[in-house]
Amino acid sequence: MSFNGVHAPLVTPFKADGEIDHDLLGQHAVDLAGRGLAGLGIGGTTGEYYALSFEERVHTFHTVANAAGGKTFLTAGINATTTREVLRLGQEAKKAGLSALLVAAPYYAQPTQDELLQHMLAIDDSLDMPIMLYNFPARTGTAISDRVLEELLERRNFVAMKESTGDIAHLHHLATHFKDKLVLSCGMDDQALEFFVWGAQSWVAGAANFLPEVHVELLEACAKRGDFATGRKLMTQLLPVLELLERSGKFIQYVRYGCELAGKPVGNARAPLGTLTDDERRDFAKLVQPLLRNGR
Repeated sequence: MSFNGVHAPLVTPFKADGEIDHDLLGQHAVDLAGRGLAGLGIGGTTGEYYALSFEERVHTFHTVANAAGGKTFLTAGINATTTREVLRLGQEAKKAGLSALLVAAPYYAQPTQDELLQHMLAIDDSLDMPIMLYNFPARTGTAISDRVLEELLERRNFVAMKESTGDIAHLHHLATHFKDKLVLSCGMDDQALEFFVWGAQSWVAGAANFLPEVHVELLEACAKRGDFATGRKLMTQLLPVLELLERSGKFIQYVRYGCELAGKPVGNARAPLGTLTDDERRDFAKLVQPLLRNGR
């Protein structure tokens, strides 16, 4: 098991009263673990980690580990605003028996590149687990520079990077300059085909929460078989769904509704995020339901 393949960053199911539905979270993890995915992530953006307390985040680590541990590769998102909090979360993820870590720049704090490097090195020194970096400056306010990336890749635990800038030129740069050092993971879903053309072997995909099979089929066609004719056909079907997720400003709301369409309602997002309008739900259902009916 590794960072290669399709990994689903799990939604966090909420009950009507807003509390986490741990039973449903465990069931969801077990279900997805049996549907061809290479791994699952706990505590990512799709899981609304920023809206959970420390104790809630730790509880989700244990829920998923107890339900799906040994069934698939489990990555813990441990991002927070301070190094101290990140290390505390990482220690809890390690105690829970999770496989690896997803680490972004601390959000809002906007460290310098030297400070970011020291932050990342402290994580490695303290936790000694495989790490996927997460480059998402639109959310964190801080990009992971080439200099920082080069230094981190000198260490064995820094293995992969989820690239979510949306900048195709930066994708080209990573794919050509770090080709033999880095597992490049697609973190901008509507650009998945472009990532695979440039050699990416990994995809962390929010919509895999409700359409896992077509995501796996697309990655395997392109990354494993080099069959980009089939890849374009599959991406043509999936692209309208992914464009709405990435470009609408309602990524999490659409993923949650996608789960409902797939027969697994996971509740509403926590405020300040709201819900989809009736028109948005109707239009999204038209895009998703044909993929569900096709057994994907």
